[in-house]
Amino acid sequence: QVQLVESGGGSGQAGRSLRLSCAGSGYTYRRAYMAWFRQGPGKEREGVAGANDERNVVYADSVKSRFTISRDNANNALYLDMNSLKPEDTAMSYCAADRVNWELLARYNYWGQGTQVTVSS
Repeated sequence: QVQLVESGGGSGQAGRSLRLSCAGSGYTYRRAYMAWFRQGPGKEREGVAGANDERNVVYADSVKSRFTISRDNANNALYLDMNSLKPEDTAMSYCAADRVNWELLARYNYWGQGTQVTVSS
């Protein structure tokens, strides 16, 4: 059974940094495509960053140069380092995984329960 568990969310003022973590189990991690998504209040779920390995990553335009996605295959972990956070980054953030590379499309088969990120101005 595939399980994804996110952690690291929190609250703070604009400009701060946060690191989100996702612990995965129940699948062959190296073969999984992984991504971070978020859903803000009253908004649709959107892709933030995706990675099939350390070299092939994709970012939403809204987070390029501020966020960095990374993987630790040895520990089945996925991370999202978020810098220069803005109020518009306020959202529930989700980790997703699949055998298909959906990049930033919300069509992944497996999802975590989410972790809340709140940024105030």
